[in-house]
Amino acid sequence: MYNKRLLLILGICLLVFLAGCSEEKESKKLEKVGLLVPDTINDQVWGTNGYMGMLKIQKAYGTDIFYKENIHSQALVERAVEEFSHKGINIVFGHGNEYADYFNKLAPDYPDMHFVSFNGNASEKNTTSLKFEAHAMGFFGGMTAAHFSKTGTVGVVATYKWQPEVKGFVEGAKFERKDIHVAARYVENWDDSEKALQLLDKVIAEGADVVYPAGDGYNVAVIDKLKAKGLHAIGYVSDQSDLGKETVLTSTVEHADKLYLLVADQFVKGKLKSGNLHFDFADGVISLSPFSEEVDKDFQKKINGYIDQYIKTGKLPNKQMEE
Repeated sequence: MYNKRLLLILGICLLVFLAGCSEEKESKKLEKVGLLVPDTINDQVWGTNGYMGMLKIQKAYGTDIFYKENIHSQALVERAVEEFSHKGINIVFGHGNEYADYFNKLAPDYPDMHFVSFNGNASEKNTTSLKFEAHAMGFFGGMTAAHFSKTGTVGVVATYKWQPEVKGFVEGAKFERKDIHVAARYVENWDDSEKALQLLDKVIAEGADVVYPAGDGYNVAVIDKLKAKGLHAIGYVSDQSDLGKETVLTSTVEHADKLYLLVADQFVKGKLKSGNLHFDFADGVISLSPFSEEVDKDFQKKINGYIDQYIKTGKLPNKQMEE
């Protein structure tokens, strides 16, 4: 009997020990955090959102943060990551889809670092790509544009036709008004403001009085021109009401800063998965910004109701009505 009791006690102690080891393995310490951006953190749109995310991490964890701008080639990324490694950084954010491929090539050489990019395809065990589900935000932006339009024509000046927010914008506009005309042009470059403004002129010539500039490198210039002409815009990526509260009816916002902190939390808890992770309204990292006072209250109430339903069901109003 004594031997059985002793074995039982030893068994319990062993289980407690193993549980402690498992818990220690799961949790990680956030040593230092690095950020790479292809252009600048001072663009007041996408790059600035990334830097704000770093500041949230710094505030939450008291960790040191480092960033490098104008990192837009494999060679520059390799040099920056090597420097980050010497500093003791153990999680690196690449603020753009181009970093997914760069990180996939580098990651095996830095097993103690975790590499995080956006809207790409992560293939290594220590790489993660964060994907904003942009279709829905475009849908609600399109609804707003179509509702407000006085001419019956709304416009899109996007970078690429394949952008999910562009398809969503068109669907949302047509859901709100079946007779709406959507004039769309594509810049084929995220940063070519000159071409974007030329395409804007063509969209306006078609009669568009509300335009969605779906490119973070040129949307400020587009909104400024719309403001000068007394026309309206749907902001993109960040809340752009500061460019003109009467001009910007609402913005389709990707809260990259909140997503940075969410990822850091998961990393510390040992729960950050590799591969491609998807985020939407329900995760609190995508939203519409507060509406301009130009948009009537009844419509605001209606669209906010649709957004609440989308968060609960995952289905946009056009899909709900098809059932």
